[in-house]
Amino acid sequence: MLKPLLACLLAAAALSAQAERLPRWEIGAGLGGVTLPDYRGSDESRYYLLPFPYFAYRIDWLQADRNGVRARLLDSERAELNLSLGATPPVRSKKNRAREGMSDLRPMVEFGPSLDVNLWRSAGQGTRLDLRMPLRAAFEARSNPRAAGWVFSPRVNLDIAGLGRPEGARDGWNLGLLAGPLFADSRQHRYFYSVDDAHARPDRPAYRARGGYGGTQFLASLSRRAGDVWVGAYVRWDSLHGAVFEDSPLVRRKSYFTAGFGMTWTFARSSELVSVDDD
Repeated sequence: MLKPLLACLLAAAALSAQAERLPRWEIGAGLGGVTLPDYRGSDESRYYLLPFPYFAYRIDWLQADRNGVRARLLDSERAELNLSLGATPPVRSKKNRAREGMSDLRPMVEFGPSLDVNLWRSAGQGTRLDLRMPLRAAFEARSNPRAAGWVFSPRVNLDIAGLGRPEGARDGWNLGLLAGPLFADSRQHRYFYSVDDAHARPDRPAYRARGGYGGTQFLASLSRRAGDVWVGAYVRWDSLHGAVFEDSPLVRRKSYFTAGFGMTWTFARSSELVSVDDD
């Protein structure tokens, strides 16, 4: 369960800002806290506080760090083609009133390409506006992974680096603002929101979800690196109003906030430096 939860937290809390030179590899430890609904639209949430090891390794086309693992497949002045990853935590239906008596939801992993287009950047590149368009295939995390549909989540992303930085200082706060709709095919939506005849009851009628628009997300995140320590936090507002599955009996809440924080401490690093996008 740790990997999906950390992916949800760190992918949201971490920011990409202007390029700088960083160590080829780093080793450290971290702590993350997050509140998540059992699934989008659930009226029950879980709270997690998780320690985790931190490892970063950076090469020209592949990076593994606080942003997760990502591969740069195409790089031009205005556009990049990256590898996008995502995950969702498992849900035990006996602990969720809406899903009581139904099958558990297994943890899910998602991966696929993301076309990222720079729309505008400031002269010093401390501020940039990007359009990010990840298209990911979803799979149930089990011994024999099972395909669970496709997810497309285009979003506009604004990054502002160096907030509150005194003149002449190197470090400052990085602010990230992100907004965009979510779309998924019928297989993905059926996995979370369909109710078959065998599990129907008076307060939970049978329902078959279809593919299409799945709501909109708005996210704000703040992070800072100070020497060996990195800290980050985020808050996200999720709206399911207008989603093709909003009338599912499993949707108990159509808008809500989630939040989380993360911090890492680096205690070993290489002396070799490489040019990468800062996190």
